Amino acid sequence: MKVILLERIEKLGNLGDVVNVKDGYARNYLLPQGKALRATPANLERFEREREEIERRNAEARAVAEQQAERIRGAMVVILRAAGETGHLYGSVTTRDIAQALKENFDVEVPRSAVQLERPIKMIGLHDVKVRLHGEVVETVTLNVARNEEEAELQAKGEILIGEAEEAPSEVERVLAEMEEEGQPAQAAGEESAEEVSEEASEKEKARAEDGEQDA
Repeated sequence: MKVILLERIEKLGNLGDVVNVKDGYARNYLLPQGKALRATPANLERFEREREEIERRNAEARAVAEQQAERIRGAMVVILRAAGETGHLYGSVTTRDIAQALKENFDVEVPRSAVQLERPIKMIGLHDVKVRLHGEVVETVTLNVARNEEEAELQAKGEILIGEAEEAPSEVERVLAEMEEEGQPAQAAGEESAEEVSEEASEKEKARAEDGEQDA
């Protein structure tokens, strides 16, 4: 689908550019969020007629984004999560969690799509996260994921950096993560049914061993 960009989109183009994009990307993101118009003859004519007004609104939005950027520039955002001894979380930190933390701690409200994560965060530690506040305004914040405030403080001082050690999760941690993905409360399960989880983990280990013997 051909669209007219109403603001700069990274790796796509600048305001006023007519570009080809996938239909789903246009329908699910660019068009509903007001970042583009279908490049029909009527819309092309409308854009040229209203170009000055569109550029003015874009400049105002950029100015607001720059003010927000100042609030979070160099910021460290603390998010507390339950995790195992190796530092692997019972679950993950998502773009929704980060957007909510920015609103609560810095009064900066951004959509989830503004938080740029290649994958959910699943380790205790410090993580650099880019936040796109506007097509032309991007800031990086440090996410401090810890089990408690004391651990967060130590990580902030650089005294412990668990997140750098990507160790494999234990079998119990894997079971808890699977439970959360299936919609079960992993943290509660870890607190109230540790014996059951351990038994399930042991059964999995036993099954793997038996499979190994059969293969041999």
